[in-house]
Amino acid sequence: MNIENLDFNKIFSLAMDSLDDFSDIFIETRTQTVLSNEGKRLEKAINGIIRGAGIRLISNKKTYYAYTNDLTEKNLRGIAKSLKEASRSTREEKNGMPLALDYKIKKPLVDFKISKDVSAVPVDDKLKLINPAVKLAWGFDKRVLQVNITYSDYEQEVLIANSLGELIKDLRENVVFFAQVVVGDGKNVEVGYESSGGFSGFEFFEKNNPEDITRIALERALKQLDAPFASRGTMPVVLSSEAGGTMIHEAIGHGLEADIAGNGLSVYSGKIGEQVASKLITVIDDSSLVGKRGFYRFDDEGTSSGKNILVENGVLIKYLSDRLSLVKFGYGLTGNGRRQSYEHVPIVRMSNTMIAPGNMNPEDIIKSVDGGLFVKKMGGGQVNTVTGDFVFDVMEGYAIKNGAVGEPVRGATLMGNGPEVLKDIDMVGNDLGFGIGTCGKDGQGAPVSDAQPTLRIPSIVVGGKSKE
Repeated sequence: MNIENLDFNKIFSLAMDSLDDFSDIFIETRTQTVLSNEGKRLEKAINGIIRGAGIRLISNKKTYYAYTNDLTEKNLRGIAKSLKEASRSTREEKNGMPLALDYKIKKPLVDFKISKDVSAVPVDDKLKLINPAVKLAWGFDKRVLQVNITYSDYEQEVLIANSLGELIKDLRENVVFFAQVVVGDGKNVEVGYESSGGFSGFEFFEKNNPEDITRIALERALKQLDAPFASRGTMPVVLSSEAGGTMIHEAIGHGLEADIAGNGLSVYSGKIGEQVASKLITVIDDSSLVGKRGFYRFDDEGTSSGKNILVENGVLIKYLSDRLSLVKFGYGLTGNGRRQSYEHVPIVRMSNTMIAPGNMNPEDIIKSVDGGLFVKKMGGGQVNTVTGDFVFDVMEGYAIKNGAVGEPVRGATLMGNGPEVLKDIDMVGNDLGFGIGTCGKDGQGAPVSDAQPTLRIPSIVVGGKSKE
């Protein structure tokens, strides 16, 4: 059936009892490819299509949600009625409400075109990206023990309609190339990885060479294998713009999501208008950055993408929000209601989150440090959003001696408190570097990117390993 011919008025009127209710439907068709070479052979080859719809009702500040892969109008109407019945346990029973909305397609505020749709590219052409990278990795150094090279893409066609009369049609494409290597010398083992990707078609690889991505992972792992252990202690740390945005994403980003902050589960709860960071720090979430992994024309609720300044010159301005946050807490929509698929309810998520560049030369920032740690690439980490305390691994780090980047070191971790660190940052570079990832929250994954300029933290606890 033609899903655009669905009677949305009827579906939503079956779900809603009053104009205070809100209902929407999210319909997607997703084509996805995953190719993974591990142990010199293709270990995973997935090429499939999923199709389905999710219907949501927001009533009395609560969400009721159901999904299906049966897109007949009869089934969708039945689901809508079941949502109303589920919600009536907490409200007075009514007879529903008729709707007569004129649905017109909403145009995006930011748009661009894909030149090579990933769904039209043969699998053999995608494998041609992997094979040279695998050959390079295994022939690079005799200390290479394991190699994992993965290519993935998806094309997602979505239709979103809601009880406000909005109708959104969107086509999304995303590609990622990932290289991970394990190296060892009989005594020590180290891991290095690198990834690149974005909201793009297959043309992404015209400017991004998979072999270059793989080489970075190899060199990173081998440097760590040969490096001495990092010194422990409290010291100055310079975070490179190449470090990726782990710090901004984990130390403050999640804490500024309205579902966390509004429920009092964030160290930033109730602090709008307060100084929460150094006056040098401005934090932005911008889903309208064309081509970045966290780009979209509309979020998964149909709100247009855009630039949101969350912290300006150290002052907390707003939280990231979605429609439920609007209803529960009164936070204005920011276009950050996202979901992994039609099987998932939309929740507040970051998109492209960054610390804005400052005005200092990155070389001058390094020269200002007599002795400390230079972090070129961050690894994983964890943060307590209630207290702001964090621990982050350093994947690629170097000792700073007499104002210059020296020998590589391994085993370093950064330990501190997000709000305190953000208040302590005293130098911000005029550069900006992006990293990509898939952010996990409430059992859902969402494509994101993070960015930061070169930053100096004058004093932070650095953990290292002993040789014992």
